[in-house]
Amino acid sequence: MKAKEVPQEISMLEGHQRACYALGEDGRYTVVPSTGWEVEKIVNAVAVDEIRATIESARQRVLRGEASALEFHMLRCHMTPAMLAANAGICKWRVRRHLRPDIFAGLRAAILARYADALRMNPEELKQVPGTAL
Repeated sequence: MKAKEVPQEISMLEGHQRACYALGEDGRYTVVPSTGWEVEKIVNAVAVDEIRATIESARQRVLRGEASALEFHMLRCHMTPAMLAANAGICKWRVRRHLRPDIFAGLRAAILARYADALRMNPEELKQVPGTAL
């Protein structure tokens, strides 16, 4: 894409700009500010809706007793079990195991504190999920 062709449409950036690389007049790549474009806005909106649906599904699973509150909070923080394991200093297989409500209910305070720290919340909040959708 040439520098003159970089989209300058309304996007999710709400007045901000981001850097795009495009070919300049001299044939070299250069940084060109862009306010975004409509396609980008649509794709990002779809992605955000999908993330919200996944989080809501996890919340419903917790309320039905099919998953632990840890799963909800992990997804709410946009983490995977591997990411949570790395941040909490707990093995991945243990994190996956702790997503089961019966196992999560029996966790020691020290393990809950590590999860709470990784998710930037207190251990009591970690045990709960909102009763209504986010």
